[in-house]
Amino acid sequence: MRLYDFEYSGNCWKVRLLLDMLGLDYEREPVDSSRGETQTATFKAVSGRGQIPVLEDGDLRLWDSQAILFYLARRYGAADGGDGSEGGAWLPPDPAGEAKVLQWLALSENELLYGLARARAALKFGRPFDVAACQAEGRAGLAVLEARLTEHDWLVGERATIADLACYTYVALAHEAEVALEDYPAVRAWCARIAALPGYRAMR
Repeated sequence: MRLYDFEYSGNCWKVRLLLDMLGLDYEREPVDSSRGETQTATFKAVSGRGQIPVLEDGDLRLWDSQAILFYLARRYGAADGGDGSEGGAWLPPDPAGEAKVLQWLALSENELLYGLARARAALKFGRPFDVAACQAEGRAGLAVLEARLTEHDWLVGERATIADLACYTYVALAHEAEVALEDYPAVRAWCARIAALPGYRAMR
């Protein structure tokens, strides 16, 4: 298994988190998106979309962090780990639970991406986004998370799912977007729970 990724990409980090928490062996192929390496002919031969992450698993090649999380959870994250080991049900088996996961994936790719991730990209990597507007969008997403997490430990069900990992990374990096989490105590407690999960590995 090979992952094309960039250490400082939140979307790549969420994939690495699941790979590590599932205990899967994989090779990392660094692609520095901040220096335009995703737009080279070499990388576009891997992914015509020109974006990271990209996962190769045997003959299968997937792009998009959400699709990769979904695949890994379904392929390797069964309730028994898929092989009799103590794995995790990272994607609920029932239609309603799966749909609820997809709701939170949508939040991660809207309010959190267009908000926290873009504010961070502007401040850290000089991307041409409106920082104040992005920060406002990010706070709207944090408010939705706070409302859920005030009464629940996890976003869906009684254990961590890919919904939690998908939303976590840019929230954990909110300080780099200059968005404080002091007003979101339930979100901060949730971040601590994720960081305490077996296999957790922080971004450098």
